[in-house]
Order: sequence, then C-alpha cells, then structure tokens
Amino acid sequence: MSPDVPRVTCGALTAADVGRAVELNGWVHRRRDHGGLIFIDLRDWTGLTQLVFNPATNDTQSAVFRQAEELRSEFVVGVRGIVQKRPAGTENPKLATGEIEVAVESIRVENESKTPPFVVASDDEPAEDVRLQYRYLDLRRPRMQRNLRMRHTIVKAIRDYFDEHDFVEIETPNLIKSTPEGARDYLVPSRVHRGTFYALPQSPQILKQILMIGGMGRYMQIARCFRDEDPRADRQPEFTQVDVEMTFVEQDDVLRMMEGCVRYVWRRALGAVIPDPLPRLTYAEAMTRYGSDKPDLRFGLDLVDVDDLFRGGAFGLFASLAESNDNRIVAVRWPGGAALSRRDFDAVTELAKQFGAKGLAYVTFAPDGVKGSIARFVDDALAAALRAETRAEDGDALLFVGDARGAASDVAGKLRLEIGDRLGLRKPEDFAFCWVSGFPLFEKDPETGEITFSHHPFTSPAPGQEALFDSDPLAITAQHYDLVLNGYELGSGSIRNHTVEFQRKVFRRLGLGDEQIEDRFGFFMEALAYGAPPHGGMALGIDRIVMLACGESSIRDVIAFPKNQMARDLMMDAPSTVPDQALRDLGLRIVQPAPVT
Repeated sequence: MSPDVPRVTCGALTAADVGRAVELNGWVHRRRDHGGLIFIDLRDWTGLTQLVFNPATNDTQSAVFRQAEELRSEFVVGVRGIVQKRPAGTENPKLATGEIEVAVESIRVENESKTPPFVVASDDEPAEDVRLQYRYLDLRRPRMQRNLRMRHTIVKAIRDYFDEHDFVEIETPNLIKSTPEGARDYLVPSRVHRGTFYALPQSPQILKQILMIGGMGRYMQIARCFRDEDPRADRQPEFTQVDVEMTFVEQDDVLRMMEGCVRYVWRRALGAVIPDPLPRLTYAEAMTRYGSDKPDLRFGLDLVDVDDLFRGGAFGLFASLAESNDNRIVAVRWPGGAALSRRDFDAVTELAKQFGAKGLAYVTFAPDGVKGSIARFVDDALAAALRAETRAEDGDALLFVGDARGAASDVAGKLRLEIGDRLGLRKPEDFAFCWVSGFPLFEKDPETGEITFSHHPFTSPAPGQEALFDSDPLAITAQHYDLVLNGYELGSGSIRNHTVEFQRKVFRRLGLGDEQIEDRFGFFMEALAYGAPPHGGMALGIDRIVMLACGESSIRDVIAFPKNQMARDLMMDAPSTVPDQALRDLGLRIVQPAPVT
C-alpha cells in the first residue's frame, strides 16, 4: 500500500472523513454481491467499515472488482480507497461508521482462510466444544472481543484502586510446597530433586501472610491459582484472583477497603453506582431468609418460617416436623402462582425432588377460597395466618418445604431462585452486592464425621470465643466474610491467626500431630514465632467478577483460553502424553488402573 495514504482502523471513520484517501486492514466479515456492486464489511478489533467495489468507474476498478469477487469470509486484506457518504436511506445507525463507506481503489490479499467451521459474523451461537476447539476464530466474534476488553478494564481499575491506597503489588511463586487448603493440589515433579514435588498454589494464602510478617503492610496481586477439582460453569482448574492482605486491621477495615474496590471498579468499568454501604447479613440470617450463604438480593420473596402455624394442626406430617427445632417448615411465596395448572405444580414438585426434597406441599389463594395439595388441612384461621405471615395475596401460591433444617433451607432457597427466574426477577443488568459474615469456624465432615475447618485453617475466631475451642468448637464463629453478588460468591477473606501457639492449637484440633504440622507448615510456624502482626485480607475472583459484569453465565466466556467441563483444552488437546524419556528424567512411570471385574 502507498506510504502516503494514512492507515486507519475499521471503527474510526465518520462523516467528517468524507473525501479522504485511507488505508484499512482487517478480516472480511461479510460479503454481499448486489449485481453491479460488491459490498464487504471489513472488520478489525475496533469495529466494521463497509467497502464498496464498483466496476463501472474505470478499467482499474474493474480489475479490483474481479479481485473482490474472489474474497471469502475471514480472508485478511488491505485496501485503499476514498471515504464517501452512504446513499440516503442506506445508513446504519447501529454502527459507529454507519454514515460512510469506502470506495475501494486497490486491494491486497494478505492471507486466505479455509472455510470456518462456523460463521464468525453470525449471531447464532456455535456449540461450545466447537468454539473451544477453534478458539482463535471464536475470539474474533464481537461478544468475545467485548468480554476480554471488559476484563482488561476491570483488572486495570483494580490495580489503579489499590495503587491509590498505597498497596504494593508483589508476585509470589507458582512452584511452592504442598500445603492443603481444601482442594487437591496440582503436583509438579522435580527433575533435579528426584522423588520430590512442587505444588501449584491453590492461593497465595501463606505467602501473603508471610509478606505481612515481613513488614510489607499492604499487599495485592493479580494472582494465578490452581485447583485440581471438577470444573463447573463458574470454576476452572486455573483461575485468576485479586489477592489482598493488610496488617493491623480489624474485620470492618477489610470490608471497607474491599467494598471501596468494587464500588470503584463498577463505576470505572460500567459507569454504575452501587450502594454505600453494602448490605450486611450474618450467615444465620442468610440461611434463614434465603436458604443460601450466597443470597441473590436482586429480588425479595424471602423464605418464611411457618413451623408455629402447623404445630398441633390437622396436617400430621407438618405437625410432627414442627415439634423439633432440628426441623424447619418453610413457605415460599409465588406471586401469581394460583394461575398454574395441576400439571405445572406436579412439574415443580419433581423439580423440588431434584433439589433434594422428599416432596412438596402447596396452596393457592383466590377469592373463592384456598386450593392446592394440602387445602383440606387449611381452615380459614390457618389460611388467614399464612397470608399474614407471608404477605400472600389473592392469585398467589405458597410452596411448603418441610425437612431437617439444613435440607429444608437448601431446597426452599433453590425454589426461590426458580421462581425468580420464571418471573424475570433475576436481571443480569442489575447488581445486588452484599456481605455475609459470622460463619462457623469448624464443621463436621459429612463423610467422616471428623471436625474440619469451614474455609481454611488460618482464620481467627470471633473475639472472646477462644474459650469454646476445647469445650464446643462447632459453636465458634469465625472472623470470616464473603462478598456476594447476584447469588455468586465473589470472594472470601478473614482475619488471620497471628500467634504460633493458637495456630498450632488449630492444627491439632484438626487432627494433625506435631510431626505432620512440622512437615507441612514448619516454615510458616517458624515465621509466626518472629513477631507476626495482626493481619487480615481477602481474595476476589476476577473471572466471576468479569462474568457478572458482562452478563454472562459461564466464566469460560470471559477467559481467553479456558478448559472445557472435563478440564481439557480442546484447542491444544491438553492434557496429553509426554515422551517416555521425559518420564525417565523425572523418575516417573505411568501405572494403569486395574481393570474392573
């Protein structure tokens, strides 16, 4: 292309450029042959520009027109031409360049393209396995371009915020010692020290605490983390988080700092204002009102306990459940639910069973009385009491879940979300943040019955609860907090144990002997013994933040090169085998599983 013609991007031209000679480079997005004219939408990372090829202008243009006839989708081309206004009535207000087109005078094909496995220019969504196998084509689609640019904006805003608050970004290593944090480690064999292994970090937890012991004061990092666990829509085996730690802080200090971060990010990235301060719930309150420690506050429909209303009543099952505080009878209001058919309620009952319910009871309210599966047990007095307690109106339905307290809360919480979805109350453009705190420090492992930590073993108990450590450890509340957005946990944090004596006590409570503590955590225990300051912090999942900011439902749509649901990279075909010599260098051999008999 001629050096005296300015090169511009495909999203830059406007009506002010009419008459200019310009050069553009990009991919053929769409090609339209209108008989005597060919129109091509040329695409780069900034947008689209319409090119027009007219053979009637002169002999040179006829040759260029013949070249345009050979162009196909995703060919890479460079063109030179004159910017002109589109004919009246053909403007495209949806495009920034929609008022103009470029009359092409010369063209150069930089590279041809095979026929793509899907149409990049189409709004139709390709199958996900095809998208992941041909990720380089998927990345050309406007949706992925937008999502990854939003990710850049969010990460930059995070860095700017913490820089403004005197945090120091420090990189921590990816080859570390295996220090169990609740999930499986990815292990890396050492060639130099055969028979030993590094682990990839599940988080920089211990390292950032050591930075606080090292006097760094305020640390942050955009950290890569790895967990060998089954992927889900909002999880990947490798992920990115913003990791934060501070010395000489209490829980409220950390909450204010992290709350300021998300408020800053949402304003910079989305131009959105979120409440100040954010709502705060205790763990017990969240489970009671929403049936989840990750409550979606975009809509109401709080769960309502109705145990007292059924105690001693005619419905024997609920009357029996109501006699024990270990059980719970929950009502979930469905506005307008009286319009559902019997078949609809049968389908909802089956859904409740998939959620873990043993069954589902319901009633509907209408001017002509109460109907539903347990209507015969609901007299006028009970109907009035239920309506008063749940604020149900004519036309509403109440779904009832009765079971052990935890099971009833979980099922009712999922039904609440289902109702919210069906009523269109969970809008992706709405953002409802909240804090959840007051979690138990310990819990019982459901498989072994052994006491284990609820989050990780470095969390400090609430002030004044240390005395319960030996007498009633399950009653201890942790100085732990989660930030929740739209039903997703964005991240967790805590005030840490900072004395070697109490940290050792926690490890022993978890069943570790002194030899095991020394083997796994000896370096950390040694560090705590050298004047560790009080400290606390938090980590927020960047993948989930970007997913919700972009209105997506899977973090795979905001990661450039994600794994699929089987933790495989379909583009590179990884994980894959390695040469036998590489295994011999590491002192490893593959042992095939015994056949199932």
